[in-house]
Amino acid sequence: MSAHAKKTPGTRPQPRTPGARNPGSAQRARKARAAAPSTEAASKSEIARQLRAQLAALTGGLAPDDYLKAWWEWYLKLATQPPRQAQLAHSAYEKTLDSLQFMTRAAGGAPLAPGHEELGFTDAAWNVWPFNAYARAYGNWASWWKQALTPAAAAADPALSRVNFAGRLLLEAASPANFLYTNPELLERTAAESGQNLIRGLKNWLEDAQRVVRGGRVAGTEHFEVGKDVAVTPGKVVFRNRLIELLQYAPQTPEAYAEPILITPAWIMKYYILDLSPRNSLVRYLVEQGHTVFMISWKNPDAADRELGLDDYLQLGFLDALAEVRRLIPRQKVHAVGYCIGGTLLAIAAAALAGAGDEPFASLTLLAAQTDFSEPGELSVFITPNQVAMLEAMMHKSGVLESERMGAAFALLRSRDLLWGPAVDQYVRGERPKLNDLMAWNADGTRMPWRMHSEYLERLYLRNELARGEFTVKGEPVELSALGAPLFVVGTETDHVAPWRSVYKLRSLTRSPDYTFLLTSGGHNAGIVSGPVHPKRRHRLLTWSNAAETLTPDEWLKRAPQREGSWWPAWQRWLIEHSSARREPARSVDAGGGPSATLEDAPGSYVRQ
Repeated sequence: MSAHAKKTPGTRPQPRTPGARNPGSAQRARKARAAAPSTEAASKSEIARQLRAQLAALTGGLAPDDYLKAWWEWYLKLATQPPRQAQLAHSAYEKTLDSLQFMTRAAGGAPLAPGHEELGFTDAAWNVWPFNAYARAYGNWASWWKQALTPAAAAADPALSRVNFAGRLLLEAASPANFLYTNPELLERTAAESGQNLIRGLKNWLEDAQRVVRGGRVAGTEHFEVGKDVAVTPGKVVFRNRLIELLQYAPQTPEAYAEPILITPAWIMKYYILDLSPRNSLVRYLVEQGHTVFMISWKNPDAADRELGLDDYLQLGFLDALAEVRRLIPRQKVHAVGYCIGGTLLAIAAAALAGAGDEPFASLTLLAAQTDFSEPGELSVFITPNQVAMLEAMMHKSGVLESERMGAAFALLRSRDLLWGPAVDQYVRGERPKLNDLMAWNADGTRMPWRMHSEYLERLYLRNELARGEFTVKGEPVELSALGAPLFVVGTETDHVAPWRSVYKLRSLTRSPDYTFLLTSGGHNAGIVSGPVHPKRRHRLLTWSNAAETLTPDEWLKRAPQREGSWWPAWQRWLIEHSSARREPARSVDAGGGPSATLEDAPGSYVRQ
């Protein structure tokens, strides 16, 4: 039968050999089967991420399994230490007996022992029964839990640190000072005002609840308008890209030092923390001393900026700003200043440039900035693989980390002062706090792009790549040992964001032969923003010029003499020593020429977002 003969009706067709007439179909099938596992894995990963995001919405971004595991480890260790069990049992018996014995004397008005002021029992009304009994029992209970949760090994055990953090949160939440019927001050206030304080408190609570739902400014911040009350140092926006505005400030002296100052603030905060009111504006202080000052103002990112990463903050942020400063003021080296994360970014950029043979800096100043994250201090309770995964899931869903999330985390670290105390004042006493410029700035938060914040936490905090020499820029490793410019590093005594001993570690990572470390009183923000004159500030300073000489933090503390007053004048003297002896006519803001020199007046547009 011919191959071209027609098929007989009803004839059953022969089965086709797979791929016999269409070889491509088999190849596509094989590719589909090979791709199926990766697609399935990606789908499972996305489901897991969504579940973590939902859990994070309930827990405020905290990973509950980390804390459950930490409590379990604490219990297991305690179960294997009979002497420790006996010690805690004996301590519990003594403190319980003390509470009962004091209760029998409390009706006679027995005063509280010294030390209860630290727990918030400062008013004389706490010495009256039954409130003195409440305070004494709470103090004993808190003291026992502190003893149980912070044994000597806690500093070296992250799990015990998390147990201590969680236990402290519970203790501070349970303080009798937080409740109307156990706080004699609140009862007296309520009786004196016939309950009007409670009505004002309810009104305050409703206003805050509406603000959370609808958005809006925190009550009291309307008195600190950007460009009118704060951030008022005259200047111009001389450069703008999708991530930053570069501000150049108008000169305040006939002559100026040749080397300009470029300040890189943290992008987790608005830049004007360094340009608050004229009395405590670091920018104003510098221009009044004859410096030409440039400031980076970061854009407040939104969901469209979710893919901005650390490399973008390096290039679009610092490097673009540096290039513009060098264009406007050519043939001069730059005094570069970095604050908080901005200081970390500055260290990365300076090391990368030095590794490439470019050293454009007259000096580097790092303010409360970490480069070695092996001991991040109290923030370590929030930085674990599980916690970072929770934050990453939250950010991936919205594209950014809202400023309220970060503010809440910092508040938990100081819950008595930043959470419970303000809540009692506003919602029970009915008193709104009278904000100062720093408090108003603190309420003006910024968002974090998903990719950048994930990279920052994973690469710097979790893996500590920068200190280990494993951080790369454009595929090239960044070595902090390449930093050879004079360094001025500032730490603050009570910093819970960048502990000063962690900030100090840069000394062992750099080869700079001209190194100064200064330790000032105060915290992460108030210690830096001290103003040129501050009656409550003190500082220690030590400079050494031998790159091979290192001191431990404790050795440095013993050797550095303490001085009264703000650290600003000491830094100013150091800047002058590292600037050209000659002084030049002060450059006008538009000295660089061109349209980019006059985009708009400072403080610009990005800071108002």
